[in-house]
Amino acid sequence: MNTDEDGLKSDVFVLCVLQRIRSTVDEKEQKQLLMDLDVVMRSSDCPYIVQFYGALFREGDCWICMELMSTSLDKFYKYVYCALDDVIPEEILGKITLATVKALNHLKENLKIIHRDIKPSNILMDRKGNIKLCDFGISGQLVDSIAKTRDAGCRPYMAPERIDPSASRQGYDVRSDVWSLGITLYELATGRFPYPKWNSVFDQLTQVVKGEPPQLTRHNYVQFINQLRHNQFCVFIRCVSPFQKHPFILMYEERFVDVASYVCRILDQIPASPISPMYVD
Repeated sequence: MNTDEDGLKSDVFVLCVLQRIRSTVDEKEQKQLLMDLDVVMRSSDCPYIVQFYGALFREGDCWICMELMSTSLDKFYKYVYCALDDVIPEEILGKITLATVKALNHLKENLKIIHRDIKPSNILMDRKGNIKLCDFGISGQLVDSIAKTRDAGCRPYMAPERIDPSASRQGYDVRSDVWSLGITLYELATGRFPYPKWNSVFDQLTQVVKGEPPQLTRHNYVQFINQLRHNQFCVFIRCVSPFQKHPFILMYEERFVDVASYVCRILDQIPASPISPMYVD
């Protein structure tokens, strides 16, 4: 209910996404859904994390009302590079980087957790130019800034210390999210995943842990992205917070970029589909 300037009351409608949690889900899935819900409920003051609107129960199932976004970066970048044969401009990548670093910092400093599943499909955009992090179901609680669980997350984006058995026994910290962000931004900047397809875990272990991290050769933010993916056994940062003072982050924190116009221009070129969230206004 809203009250206008004449004192008259009117209804206000907000589009949202409904997520159904069935009463029959297994314990593991239920735990992930509750973790996701717990994070978004405690992040209402963070503009870089999808918002929670409420929940209702019907016929034994729980329905979660979440903020509606237009597309994931996974779908968005693939359309830009594959269908349009174009690239995502650096200033857009700068704003994506800024928003994700801010979200990660909020998780660490305010909730004492790390995301553990940073990848293009978990970063969302809308037509208003908002960029937000989602999917916190496998987020890990930090104890003395360290997480222990090794197998949570999407393996292609995992940091070296999470893949190497000898290192993972000691736990890992928010730097593992920083590595995953670096891989994600490389993918968004080039239109491709930086590593060739792995045939086994051993191949991944050899390339990611023992090999040199892939290097970008273009864009003004090359140094920043390459730093994010610097081998974690030669770590140069202790947490996400110092990155907020990096010149690249500071530049895009101050610079106006019309992300909304760019996102709308791309989405308007995509063939209409009534069922895919990528095409929602």
